[in-house]
Formats: sequence, C-alpha cells, structure tokens
Amino acid sequence: MKFGIIGAGMIANFHARAIKAMEGGELHSFYGRRADAVEALVKEHGGKGYTDLDAFLSDPELEIVTIATPSGAHLEPALAAAKAGKHIICEKPLEITPERIDQMISACEQAGVTLAGIFNRRFCAAMEHFKQAIKEGRFGTLTMCDAYVKWWRTQAYYDSGAWRGTWALDGGGALMNQSIHLVDQLLYLAGDVTAVSAYTACLAHTGIEVEDTAVAILEFKNGARGVIQGSTACWSSTGHPAEIQICGDKGSAFLADERFRVWDFAESTAQDDVVRAELMQGAVGKGLGANDPKAINFESHTRNFEDVVRAIQAGVTPRVDGHEARRAVALICAIYESARNGGAKVSL
Repeated sequence: MKFGIIGAGMIANFHARAIKAMEGGELHSFYGRRADAVEALVKEHGGKGYTDLDAFLSDPELEIVTIATPSGAHLEPALAAAKAGKHIICEKPLEITPERIDQMISACEQAGVTLAGIFNRRFCAAMEHFKQAIKEGRFGTLTMCDAYVKWWRTQAYYDSGAWRGTWALDGGGALMNQSIHLVDQLLYLAGDVTAVSAYTACLAHTGIEVEDTAVAILEFKNGARGVIQGSTACWSSTGHPAEIQICGDKGSAFLADERFRVWDFAESTAQDDVVRAELMQGAVGKGLGANDPKAINFESHTRNFEDVVRAIQAGVTPRVDGHEARRAVALICAIYESARNGGAKVSL
C-alpha cells in the first residue's frame, strides 16, 4: 500500500525510514507547509512532495497517510484525510484530549477508513512474552503495576520549537510527550485504571508551560495499585532505560526498554527458557531515546506500520486502533486534572 506523510520535521523523517524498511508498504509522498523542508525529505527518501494539503490528499494512488505534525495539530489533518477516504496512522499521542480523539474516531468511522495510533513499544518481542504471561495468569493476583521514565531533555530541546512545552500543541510535558509510551504499555498489560492521584512540577527547565516531572498513584480495575513516574529532568550520561514493572503473588517481571531486567515466576514454563536465552538484559546500556529523541530505533515503528497494513487488507481492527490509542491520553489527562487540584483523587 502507498503511504504519504503529513509533516516535514524530524518525526516525518523517522516515519519515512520506517516505511521504507517495511513489508507491504511503499513511501509515496510528503506534505508539509515549508517547501524547503518537503524538498529535503523528497531528496533524501524519494517520492512526491506537496505544500497543498488538498492536492496531496486528492492523489488517487495515495492509500494511507501517517501524521507527524505536533501533537495538538493532529485533528485537522486527520479529519481532512478521513474525508478524502485515506486510512490514517497517527503519531502518539493520537491527540491531546479524549474529546479531540473522539472527533477523529467518529470521522474515520463515518468515512469507513482505518484510524490507528503509533505505540511502537508494544511491538517488540519482549512485550509479546509479557502479554502472554499476563493472559496465562502467570503473575497470579496482580498487586503492583508501575511505569518509570526518568529521562533527560536539554533546555535547547524545548527551545528548538515554539510549540514544544506548550499546552496547546504539546498537550503536556514529560507525561504526554515522552512517558505516554510507557503509560500505553502499562494499560495494555495491567488493564484499565479507575482512579488516580497525582502531582506535577517543572523543576529543571524554563520558558515552558508544562511539567518536566510527574508522579501519579494508580488504582486499577483489577484491584492492583501502581505508580507512574515520568520526567525529562533526570540527567544521565547514557540515559536511564524506561521500565515497566508488573508484580503479582506468583510472579514479577521488570522490562527495561526492550529487555527484561527481572523475569521470575513461582511456577516455571517453557516460556522462561526462551526469555532467559534471548530477552534478558545484559550490561546496562543506553536508554532508548532517554537523552536524545533522535537515537530511537525505527524497527518497532516498522512493525507497527506492518500491523496496520495487514489489518486493512484483512478487514480487521489493528492492534492499536483509535479507541485503544485513546486510553493513554485519557489517563494522562486525568493525571493532569488531579495535579491541578492539589493531588485530589480523580475517577476514570
């Protein structure tokens, strides 16, 4: 299927690399407001370049668009793409509020096109094993389900674009922009959250409206308790790996980026041999994207894109459809609501 990319910045370049590496997809075109940025992408990756959105979307060969604009500018191009009959894969977050996401979902359902989100951290081999262990009940009763993102972003990162660190276009800070991947993984593994109490602060950066540090206490529907810690104010020379930690009365597993730091169950199965042979963490290395967003690999993006193409061709729902991608945004917005009200409990 032929892909077009809406956006002409760093993320658009990243999408282009992932599409060129995938099976079942072909990079076809780019749309951006700045002609020089579009021309640079076409020169590097090939394809057609447009600075007129209507002309881009009216190309009859174009089948799928990926949206790589700032977070709070996803809704408008998504509505236009749906109206044009194009399938949509949108970078995280799908949008910055549940209400805006609901508009995207409704438009795509009315147009009969697929809406999918990008949560590439779901698509590594370790997550497949993590989810399998959850489904098989290997953890027993879930007790503690946590996400930790202790990353670093320089002041120059926030100063590099007027939209960065704003509520209107970033939608939030360390939670909405960076930690959302781990929030999604946590919900995917542990299930829905029913209540949250949270505090946020901006401690290490200036000139931004949003948080660089957040802590939330969670109550899950299944009865488990948990914590989300998200920050872009934790300096490290290499970057701390982001971790998901799931514990129950029969097992514990701690996933550090794409490899397990802990994989320990009361009852052994053949799955343990595979995980310990192939997916355990060796020497502690650099966290993926922990210090530098350009350092993130695109292999999981490629698998995310391939899943959507297979779903479209089979007429089924992709693993991260609009409803699924909405969950992390709804939880993060509830965390922000609690923080604005002095940590008061917010029900979801």
